[in-house]
Amino acid sequence: MNRKEIEKVETTSINIAAERKKQLKAIFPEVFTEDNIDFAKLKATLGKIIDDRPERYSFTWAGKREAIQMLQTPSKATLKPERSESVDFDNTQNLFIEGDNLEVLKLLRKSYSGQVKMIYIDPPYNTGNDFIYPDNYTDPLDNYLELTGQKDSEGNLQTSNPETSGRYHSAWLSMMYPRLFLARQLLRDDGVIFVSIDDHEVHNLRLLMNEVFGEENFLGNIANINNPKGRSDDKFIATAHEYLLVYAKNRNYTCWNGFEPDEKVLVRYNKEDEKGKYREIDLRKTGDEDLKEDRPEMFYYFYYNSDNEDLILTKEKQNLDNYQEIIPIREDGKLGRWRWGFETSREKLINLKCRYMPNRKIWGIFEKDYLEERTLLKPPSAWTYTDVNSERGTEQFTSLGFEKEIFSKPKPIGLIHRALTLATSKNDLVLDFFGGSATTGQAVLELNHEDGNDRRFILVQLPQKTNNPQFPTIADISKERIRRSIQKIKDSENGKLPLQNRETPEDLGFKVLKLSKSNYRQSEELPSDTEPEAYIEQLELFNDPLVDGWKPENVRYEVMLKQGYSLTSSIEQITEIESATIYKITDEDKRQHFYISLDNQFHFETARTLKLTKNDLLICRDMAIDDTTAANLVLQCRLKTI
Repeated sequence: MNRKEIEKVETTSINIAAERKKQLKAIFPEVFTEDNIDFAKLKATLGKIIDDRPERYSFTWAGKREAIQMLQTPSKATLKPERSESVDFDNTQNLFIEGDNLEVLKLLRKSYSGQVKMIYIDPPYNTGNDFIYPDNYTDPLDNYLELTGQKDSEGNLQTSNPETSGRYHSAWLSMMYPRLFLARQLLRDDGVIFVSIDDHEVHNLRLLMNEVFGEENFLGNIANINNPKGRSDDKFIATAHEYLLVYAKNRNYTCWNGFEPDEKVLVRYNKEDEKGKYREIDLRKTGDEDLKEDRPEMFYYFYYNSDNEDLILTKEKQNLDNYQEIIPIREDGKLGRWRWGFETSREKLINLKCRYMPNRKIWGIFEKDYLEERTLLKPPSAWTYTDVNSERGTEQFTSLGFEKEIFSKPKPIGLIHRALTLATSKNDLVLDFFGGSATTGQAVLELNHEDGNDRRFILVQLPQKTNNPQFPTIADISKERIRRSIQKIKDSENGKLPLQNRETPEDLGFKVLKLSKSNYRQSEELPSDTEPEAYIEQLELFNDPLVDGWKPENVRYEVMLKQGYSLTSSIEQITEIESATIYKITDEDKRQHFYISLDNQFHFETARTLKLTKNDLLICRDMAIDDTTAANLVLQCRLKTI
């Protein structure tokens, strides 16, 4: 057989431009000519949908084209596992990834597309000195390695983006656009994203997210009152809040919870009967325009007998002995209307109560609103809760034994906790790709511990330098905070029985991976739109496409990632075959698996012993099989080679 016909393993992340072209071709095959898009045909196909007017509403900025180019450039990097920095590496479903989040998001794209239920990010606010993502459009991986000191050229992570810069807002938008685009791809159809921001860029961020997520999927802009007294160093107005922009992947599928009533609400439930605590809600509509003539169908009569507490409901006026007539009378004495229609009042008559109001000298009808029957409260657009104050974030950080100066203004756990409460449950996956001090990780662990759910997190953080010898990078602070949060939970449970409602053991671990160079030898630079076959031809120039000093575990993780498998897939060595080192990698969520051998030689008998079928994928090194073995393997199973 022709060895070139054997499928090769992927060596880069997904080519987004090629993928979108493929999607377009599936929908509109008629607009393609010689595999290129004929825009005249596309325009004719879409008709009036296309807006080609010279002046039209649009959102653009200097550098947008380059930002799209950056997005479409496949990543040649990989994620290298770091067992020594992890906790419960082999069993945990939580991930901490150290690296530039744009490259990491590209690498996660294939494995986690449509898997994430909630994203929370706290990106740089573009205040001048917090701009640490100067993307290099030529080679983003090399740029990252230089910035983190992994190459000879030392870089300085802390760069500036002063307001005097001609591209002050544009540089920030170019940084955010590709990251938000990829983030949307990772969200489930019912997923939600929360983005913290302040006044510097909230207006631009809203327009940017309208473009990426669609303005129809805007759920709200929450004013997060994080400093109730206001900042004393502000010149004119003491800023007391930041913002939390909330968008859905598709609001038609959004699963949304609410908040439990707080003490301010609970104190209103000050009455009680055999059904439990309740509060009284006046059945009258009390607005200025709530007159009888406005909605005559909402006007009807109640009759009440105080001797036997009998309450009767009628559409027409009646003359009933020993019954008090009750109608909705407004404060100004005019006839009003009820909050419910007649049929609703008849259905809920058992929950209605009649009593005399001595101040107004009239009888009224009240709904018994029971606490036990109350649905969760919708979140307000202004969060005035004490648990979202910035001071709480610092207190929670230092309570883990950190010095206050180590990390400036960590987000409060309460803020993330509330977002998680609204958007997640059970074993949902949560992503934060501006990980910071890892508040999101601690919030997920603590909420799981409280409610018995099994949410999982993926945190991504750039190893930004700190000039602190104890924690040389921000990523080191993040990892240590997660470790201390885990220990705090373990210490609190010493001597206690585990939660009875938990179906699986509590996941108190996290797996650390680091962005690094690929295990595959890199060939000369090719254009971003180069077909995969061209990359394969270049790789065939090498006798061994793996780099010198490669490690089997690192290669397994790179293959796993670029095959689209979860980074928490189970990796099981097949011990029944002593003559070969073979691993079975299984992604339980996707119900898929493959076998991998990195031995210098692979014999067909090994495949027969494994009892591989056409449904099984086997990956081995190309140099490990001869033509005869390759031909036989192709007949027995799916074969890919490195």
